[in-house]
Amino acid sequence: MRERLQRFMWGRYGYDEFGRFLMVTAIICMVLSLFPRGHVFYMIAGAAMFYAYFRMFSRNISKRSAENRWFLNKTMRVRALFGKKKREMGQMKQYHIYKCPECRQKIRVPRGRGRIAITCRKCGTEFIKKS
Repeated sequence: MRERLQRFMWGRYGYDEFGRFLMVTAIICMVLSLFPRGHVFYMIAGAAMFYAYFRMFSRNISKRSAENRWFLNKTMRVRALFGKKKREMGQMKQYHIYKCPECRQKIRVPRGRGRIAITCRKCGTEFIKKS
């Protein structure tokens, strides 16, 4: 059985970021279709799921790859914003992040040092904050 599946999937495109987006969209539309007059969402969910599976089993790898690249280029700013916020949240246990009062540059200061004088590397402004 496993060999049959491997033979079937040989040369197929598979799962990527755009396919994941289509499946999540389909699931959200399915949930929204449970509410009254949600038949439009049901149709959108069906179309998104069909296209996601079509892409997954497609043998035209170059075209599916180009579609994924297009999707990644269009969503690059949103993904970068979420990645930046995730890194900042990860650093909040060890660092305080302040903004320079003059140039608004973000400055990262280690926690637990008491009141310290912080010098902005960009403009040279010195200000006092609690770390």
